[in-house]
Amino acid sequence: MSRLLSKDFLSGVMFIAFGLGALYFGRNLQMGTTVRMGPGYVPHMLAYIMMSLGGILAVVSLVTASSERTEAPKWKPITMVTIGIVCFAALFERAGLLPALVVLVLIASLGGEEFKLVEVLGNMIVLAVLCTLVFKVGLGMNISIINGVW
Repeated sequence: MSRLLSKDFLSGVMFIAFGLGALYFGRNLQMGTTVRMGPGYVPHMLAYIMMSLGGILAVVSLVTASSERTEAPKWKPITMVTIGIVCFAALFERAGLLPALVVLVLIASLGGEEFKLVEVLGNMIVLAVLCTLVFKVGLGMNISIINGVW
C-alpha cells in the first residue's frame, strides 16, 4: 500500500491522467498525417508521450525494491501548483498573459517551504519578459499581454 502512495507512482498516475484529459479535450481535432499535420497532431502526440512516461514511472516505482521507507507526498506544493495552473487558465483570455503569469507564479510560490518576495518578483518579471518576447514578438501569436491594453 505504501508503494501506491509514493511520489513516483502518484506522479506517473498524474501524467497518465493529464494525457487522458488532453486526448479527451482534443478528440474533435483533426489529426492529419506526419507530413501534413492537423491541429490535433501535436497535442495527441504529446498526450501519448506523457501517458507513456507516466506509465513507465508508475511501473518502475512499483517494481523497484522498496527497502527504503517511502515518504508520503507533500500535498501543499501539489495543491498550490495545481491551483496556480487552473487560475492561469481561467485568467489568460479574460485578463491577458501578464496578469495570468503573475497569479500563477504567486500561487505556485506559496506551495514552497520558503517564500521570498524578492525571488518571486524576480521570477514574475523574468517570465513576463521571456513569454512576451517568445510568444508575442518572436512567434507573432495573437495573444493579449494585458487585455484591452496590448
